[in-house]
Amino acid sequence: QMADPFLYNAGDRSHYGCLGHEVQIEYLKAYVCRPSFFTDKAVIVVHDVFGWRFPDIRYIVDLIAGHGYIAICPDFFKGTEPWKSTDHWGDFADWMKAHDPVKVDKEADVVLKYLKEQCGAKKIGVVGFSWGGMAVHHLMLKNPQLTAGVSLYGRIIRDSEERYALLNPTFFIFGEKDHTISLDQIFLLEEKLKQYCKVSYKIKVYPGQVHGFAQLKPEDMKPDDKPYIEEARKDMMDWIKMFV
Repeated sequence: QMADPFLYNAGDRSHYGCLGHEVQIEYLKAYVCRPSFFTDKAVIVVHDVFGWRFPDIRYIVDLIAGHGYIAICPDFFKGTEPWKSTDHWGDFADWMKAHDPVKVDKEADVVLKYLKEQCGAKKIGVVGFSWGGMAVHHLMLKNPQLTAGVSLYGRIIRDSEERYALLNPTFFIFGEKDHTISLDQIFLLEEKLKQYCKVSYKIKVYPGQVHGFAQLKPEDMKPDDKPYIEEARKDMMDWIKMFV
């Protein structure tokens, strides 16, 4: 394990044959997967630093579509290069400055408009992983059109008390062994949400799990982790089903 504070090993991933297709929405490319029947419910999936083409994230999009939602993962990096596992860790801070997870409002609006006007979506949720988890936390503070959110191991930004006034139900998923997010930070998040949050929220920590655990494809899972990965995904979908 590299000592980098943010990335998990994205090394050799098994090939994944996607079920959906790519679309162009205004200036954004996106990967979309739809269920086989009509639905007016949709979920936006916010990718991690590895971008919208990363097989793990497409697997998650397909998984959500399999539960009966129009699922879409737009390229929140707007055509710029995602982080690659071969990139140098020393450059990560600069890369992050150019890819700010709280600057996603415009892209979210473009995708919301597409889902409503082109797909007939009436209720729309959002889930995001790591970089995307930070984006989800931000969007759930800013965009009332998103009926519910799930933030998976997004680093907790603590710049103001406004970070806790969520607009709609939000579920925060963390791994106990995440080297980027300490349990202290998670307890503080819980404390602050109790104080400031007026809507439903939930925080859950999964035993023994590291950063990035919930998006592994079945063949990339270790047997000891599999039950927790499956539980996290079921919890994620239960939250979405409850509110979207």
